[in-house]
Amino acid sequence: MSLGGQRSLLYIDRVFLHERTGSIALQSLAERKRSIARPEHVFCTMDHIVDTTPGRNDDTLMPSGRQFIQATRKEATNAGITLFDLNNPDQGIAHVISAELGIALPGTTLVCPDSHTCTLGGIGALAWGIGSTQAEHAMATRTLDLEKPKSMRITVDGELRTGVSAKDVILHIIAKFGARGGNGYAVEFAGSAIRAMPVEQRFTLCNMAVEFSAFTGFVAPDDKTIAWVRGRDYAPKGAAANDAETYWLSLSSDENAQFDTEIQLSADDIYPTVSWGTNPQHSVAINSSVPDPAQCDDAQQRDGMNKALNYMALDANQAMTSISLNAAFIGSCTNSRIEDLRAAAKVLEGRHIAPHMRAVCVPGSGRVKRQAEAEGLDKIFEAAGFQWREPGCSMCFYAGGETFGAGKRVISSTNRNFEGRQGPAVKTHIASPITVAASAVLGRIGSAEELA
Repeated sequence: MSLGGQRSLLYIDRVFLHERTGSIALQSLAERKRSIARPEHVFCTMDHIVDTTPGRNDDTLMPSGRQFIQATRKEATNAGITLFDLNNPDQGIAHVISAELGIALPGTTLVCPDSHTCTLGGIGALAWGIGSTQAEHAMATRTLDLEKPKSMRITVDGELRTGVSAKDVILHIIAKFGARGGNGYAVEFAGSAIRAMPVEQRFTLCNMAVEFSAFTGFVAPDDKTIAWVRGRDYAPKGAAANDAETYWLSLSSDENAQFDTEIQLSADDIYPTVSWGTNPQHSVAINSSVPDPAQCDDAQQRDGMNKALNYMALDANQAMTSISLNAAFIGSCTNSRIEDLRAAAKVLEGRHIAPHMRAVCVPGSGRVKRQAEAEGLDKIFEAAGFQWREPGCSMCFYAGGETFGAGKRVISSTNRNFEGRQGPAVKTHIASPITVAASAVLGRIGSAEELA
């Protein structure tokens, strides 16, 4: 439905909530005596605030966490929506379980009060983050008023180097075109390098579209998408599945489609990449050096670079591989799926983290955890010196909960590296699970190639 100009009223297929903000939206609806239009299409999980240590319960390290969890449980039960509670075998991070359960599907619209909802564009869903008030509106009316974003296509052609993954690709894009390079755009990722990616890497790519300031990111569905979605719990079955799959494969840009902006990249130009500063834009190839702010012509960017160097306690022109670490983290909605854990475990097998390091691995969902344990990946992580945890967001962000310790330097498979993201004065370097695993073994930033 058009509202005139570039605004439209969009039909919302699914709403996904989590315990950090979900109880607020549900309570507000109840107080206004507004019912949820289709409770069966609203879902909620416990992921942001919950502890991930074995034997966990409603008590959390995060202040007021218990109240958030219990309020969400109460409101979700009262509203009659599906809740993936702590004792539910399918509990996990919202953007992981919504896809693996088939709640998010190609061509569906899905919203969640979390900026990384765009992750689900990896299977061709139109998914984006919203606020709690918008979540109320979407639940009550199944619609949202939206301004049409501009269109951008980023085409990556060629074959990615060994050890280069989707995380390296998106960090390369953000570093090259800036953290606001996608502002106002819906970004389609295309090209032979993207088509070659497993679906789980496409999730990683789209997850960090928001770090590019994009409204959302997506990859057009293809045969890999269909194979990945087929048979999932909430996916269509039988004849309905055949009809849906035919439709999903039609959700691609026309051959002569015009985009507001086109970016062409060669896969051969992308190396394992890691952040050095306090913004995903502050990223470089792992075999290079920390940039020199003096070489930047933009005064504002130069000031930001100097501030980042000061916070990160680094020197301009310092080799990235000279940076010593205190800890390593593998997890988050960006890189906690089974393919991520397999890739990291391949690096860690038969090796051990450096003696001074602490390392933690947090699977993205109960299903991922069980699959990893069935394959023996948990044993590889533990033998290498990693702690093996329960599903949740964990140390992706800090809100008074768990941290590696004030001022520690961490290499992390998460998506954000701003000041204090992982705790007071913590210095975060974001990278792929492969690079995190290799760096944990080396005790410094380094690539898997160095362990070969």
